Amino acid sequence: MAKIDPIRRAQIGQEKRARTRAQLIGAASSLFAKRAIEGVTVDDVVTEAGVAKGTFYVHFDDLQALTAAVADELIETLDEFLQPQRRSISDPLTRVALGCYTFIEKAREDRAWANVVARMASSDASVGKVARSRLLEDLRLVFAKTPPRELSLELALEVVLGIVLQVLTAIGQGRISAVDNKEIIALILRAIGIGNSEAKSVLSRLQKLA
Repeated sequence: MAKIDPIRRAQIGQEKRARTRAQLIGAASSLFAKRAIEGVTVDDVVTEAGVAKGTFYVHFDDLQALTAAVADELIETLDEFLQPQRRSISDPLTRVALGCYTFIEKAREDRAWANVVARMASSDASVGKVARSRLLEDLRLVFAKTPPRELSLELALEVVLGIVLQVLTAIGQGRISAVDNKEIIALILRAIGIGNSEAKSVLSRLQKLA
């Protein structure tokens, strides 16, 4: 009888669990694109994923945890998509503006995406941690460049995130349609203490990038 390498067996088990988890996240994401989050059940998800119901609870405690995982993946996928363009921009404030603009534009294109991301990012601090850390680093560079500001770095981070998530919520619920994205970015810049002259420069650069 061939001897099974226990290390390789463990790797195969991890790979299988990762694939199954990805199946569940993919199934939930597909369902959320078709109907409201409240209309999706665990039974719906496992049927869509083609796995047993017991398998669901191996990976997630409940549907809330799965929804948070879906939102996290949606955020990180868009954030990674932004990275090449972000790395090409030397000005950190322009990077902040571009990130906010891109998330808002994505929400306009996909209201179901906006609903999932806004709801879960607002209620679960673990959602979007990588994107949040990148925003924090850019804001830290902004504050280091032109101190002092009226807001602390931590409060500025929450102000930016708060406005973006509120806008995503409003878009997802169909309450915002006509407002130009750049008006929202201008509001975010003013809210963190950016002067009119600097804000206009950032919006001008954003116009060329977006």
